[in-house]
Amino acid sequence: MTKVTKPEISNAGLGFSKSVIGFDETGKQRQLELVGERALTLYVDKQEIVTLMTMGTHPELLTLGYLKNQGFFDSIDEIKIVQVDWETEAVAVVTKKQTSDFSKQMEQRTVTTGCGQGTVFGRLMDKLKDIKVPELVIKQETIYGLLDSLRSHNEVYKKAGAVHGCALCTGSKIDFFVEDVGRHNAVDSIAGYMWLNNISGDDKTFYTTGRLTSEMVIKVSQMGIPILLSRSGATQMGLDMAKQSGVTLISRAKGKHFMVLNGVENIEFDS
Repeated sequence: MTKVTKPEISNAGLGFSKSVIGFDETGKQRQLELVGERALTLYVDKQEIVTLMTMGTHPELLTLGYLKNQGFFDSIDEIKIVQVDWETEAVAVVTKKQTSDFSKQMEQRTVTTGCGQGTVFGRLMDKLKDIKVPELVIKQETIYGLLDSLRSHNEVYKKAGAVHGCALCTGSKIDFFVEDVGRHNAVDSIAGYMWLNNISGDDKTFYTTGRLTSEMVIKVSQMGIPILLSRSGATQMGLDMAKQSGVTLISRAKGKHFMVLNGVENIEFDS
């Protein structure tokens, strides 16, 4: 087996918010938290790829996940360095070949409904035809346990609002949780975490606070995750993509309520 070498990465995560003074509906002065939002331009071998608006708490993982989910790389072994510099608001990715050319991938761009991010490169929808996620059965009580576990997260949202959260979960256990100004930034950060640490999605559930759009389903399918769960609703194309790839799609999951839109046979309901 060929040994995969992890890239050398910086550690440039930012704090999530800044304290400011506001005035409530009675005119009373109050201190509150505002979420940070920074531009981060991604360069690969000095070629400008995209500018992302991000909270900046996990910029290296966001970079890796974005490149993986957009189909720029197949193996993390191709990447040598990921270096974030907030003074220039840029992240430099250096490949082992150092001669990458992504002009073909960037010829076709689809503007999506994503917040904080909204462009899909290449023909990711065509690639979805070849993706079939593994089957995974989840118990109703496990869904409730997961939703209960998530209450202790959403730290930024509770303090400042204005963010989306995503979580990688095994059963009712939360393995990794990320919040960012855009739901796709959060999902890409988790994709980067999985890619960097060689984590399989076969036994995972993915939770998001955002809408279950086509792009969200495509990314989760690429990550090989069988179950996608959201407290929000879904789009018709998101449902179509879930049917195509076999993702169990669960929307409006909050408290003791949820709606299974695809994969009901993978839910073990309480008797």
